[in-house]
Formats: sequence, structure tokens, C-alpha cells
Amino acid sequence: MPRSSKLDATDRKILRALQRNGRMTNLDLAEEVNLSPSPCLRRVRQLEDSGAIHGYSVDVDAQIYGLPVTVMVRISLERHTEDAVRRFEAQMKEIPEILECFVMSGLSDYLLRVVVSDLQDYERFVRERLHPIGGIGSIDTSFVYGVVKRTHVFPEVAG
Repeated sequence: MPRSSKLDATDRKILRALQRNGRMTNLDLAEEVNLSPSPCLRRVRQLEDSGAIHGYSVDVDAQIYGLPVTVMVRISLERHTEDAVRRFEAQMKEIPEILECFVMSGLSDYLLRVVVSDLQDYERFVRERLHPIGGIGSIDTSFVYGVVKRTHVFPEVAG
């Protein structure tokens, strides 16, 4: 299945089931999506090979892990030259506290989701991780103090 292939309804059912529980057995998955085990396993392997499935991971509670503070950081660059953008984005990939970095439209160029242990740790992150990158025009910070909804399961798609 090439990367550009469209997914059918069964592929999407498989993906949603695995998003809910990536550790489910092939037998349980096949039963949930109404396939026999062999075709189900074949489809999962095709989804992996096509890049539709990037990998498998475990959803860990950040607070229990020791990183209870989630910070949303909006960054605007001073310049948008190809070199400045490439350098900034390469640095984002290397900083472990940054869980996600999105390229944005609107007032900010990037939105980061950062986890830290406390406010002092966030200050250290800004001073020792972000400031040395250079080329940053502004940093705007919002601290997450509650979560209303959090899911990794995509909504159903018609077709």
C-alpha cells in the first residue's frame, strides 16, 4: 500500500482500535474489526509498511513520571530565511522537553508543547535551551492548569 493510498473503512477501524489499545492481540483486533486473523494481520503490516502506522508507544502519566507542568509556548522568529528556519527546526528536534512542535499560521510561527518539573525548570528551559538558539523574536508562554479532553484516537471519517 503506497503512502498516498486511501484508507478504507476497515483500515480506519483497525487504526482506531490500535489507537485505543496498541497492545491488543491480533485475535482481539480481528474480532473487533470483523476480520479473520490472517487478513487482519496482513492489513496491519500493510498499514505499518505504508507509513500509516508510525510506531507503537505507551501513554505515560506525566505527573507520575515527574514532569507535572505542561507549557504551551508560542514562538515567533526574527527572520524567516531558509537558513534561520532550518536551524530553528533542527534545534527543536533535539530538545527533549519539547514533545511537539507545530508550524503555525497566525501571530506565532511555532507552537511547542513542553513538559517540565516546575517553574524553575521552565525558566532553565527558556534560558538554557531556547535563548541559545538565537533568531527568536518572541516567546509567549501559557501554562496548562487543567485538561478537559485528551485523546490519541482519531474521529471516524466517512468513506
